[in-house]
Amino acid sequence: MSKNSGSGKNILNLKLPPGSIEPVDLSGGSDMNDKTTVNISIEAMQKTIESLDLNDLQRKRLVDFLTQKQKVKELNNDDFQNLGELGAGNGGVVTKVLHKPSGVIMARKLIHLEVKPAIRTQILRELKVLHECNSPHIVGFYEAFYSDGEINICMEYMDGGSLDLVLKKAGRIPEEILGKVTVVVLKGLNYLRENHQIMHRDVKPSNILVNSRGEIKICDFGVSGQLIDSMANSFVGTRSYMSPERLQGTQYTVQSDIWSLGLSLVEMAIGRYPIPPPDPKELAAIFGSKYSLTEGQSPSPKNRPGNFGSPFGDGPKPMSIFELLDYIVNEPPPTVPAGVFSAKFKDFVDRCLKKIPEERTDLKTLMNHPFIKQSEAESVDFAGWICRTMDLNPVSPTKSTQDSQV
Repeated sequence: MSKNSGSGKNILNLKLPPGSIEPVDLSGGSDMNDKTTVNISIEAMQKTIESLDLNDLQRKRLVDFLTQKQKVKELNNDDFQNLGELGAGNGGVVTKVLHKPSGVIMARKLIHLEVKPAIRTQILRELKVLHECNSPHIVGFYEAFYSDGEINICMEYMDGGSLDLVLKKAGRIPEEILGKVTVVVLKGLNYLRENHQIMHRDVKPSNILVNSRGEIKICDFGVSGQLIDSMANSFVGTRSYMSPERLQGTQYTVQSDIWSLGLSLVEMAIGRYPIPPPDPKELAAIFGSKYSLTEGQSPSPKNRPGNFGSPFGDGPKPMSIFELLDYIVNEPPPTVPAGVFSAKFKDFVDRCLKKIPEERTDLKTLMNHPFIKQSEAESVDFAGWICRTMDLNPVSPTKSTQDSQV
């Protein structure tokens, strides 16, 4: 969403952080040589990995990634061959690249920032924390460096892409697939909180990545406060996933990430951004015979300005950013229709989407929810579903995806 899309009536006098709509003064010089460099000890990392609750395959993949990372050494612009654009958002363009000296395929995010050298140095220093985020639920990090006015963040390439792209291909994502996604996102959020005292701050489908080996990983979490502040003017669109307390400017915790997860799950389950929620007629169009118009009434607030990107029906004009924020704060939260999804899944998302953060179920309790326990136990061919949906060649679970990615 562009910053010009914020026109509309600000009924609640809601305030966005500085730079969300108005541009921030980001001026300063440039220094081509700013880089983060970390000498990784595989032995030390193996000790860290041993302390994590991982199965043998997860442990092997992490060690393989860290061993591969050893080959990469210091990165610079001249060493990359561009293999195509993967996506854009949050102020940055992501491309698939080949690191020619090592032969490693990476995802390279370029964030254009005209900031003062001191700010740039602090951003790169803060990004070093990513070197320590080693988990099967977190996208691997190679390096960050500055060049030609851009912060370069080089990450593990996930050939299935992000779940917003998967959703576009699939139309809707089945509940059993969402179960596996939810398990991983909760474990990833817990890892960030317990091991690094980090909140994600931007949970949404485009920040959950998948690959042909069936791995699910979260990315783009807020490790750098300076980067978040410097990119504030590009964050308007992502506010549609923010919790009511964040939109109102009050203090927030990891409970805000829980709201964002719940909203993302409803979106992926019904096939469109769920605010305002679909009415019974639209639900019948989406789910057909699975949904009965007599099953119950979807919330029908008196002021329903229209859907927000629904593929069903004509669809009135989209909501402005402030109409949307006002809706999130004032109207009933979205949910999934009863009778179409399991009672366990519906209960889970309803617990995530409590408007008052104290009433929202906490992370530890959610990890023991019946829907999560069932999803952990279920045998689901996640890799096969992703490969079929995204037209990928299946990869052996123990084989590196590097062989099929060039």
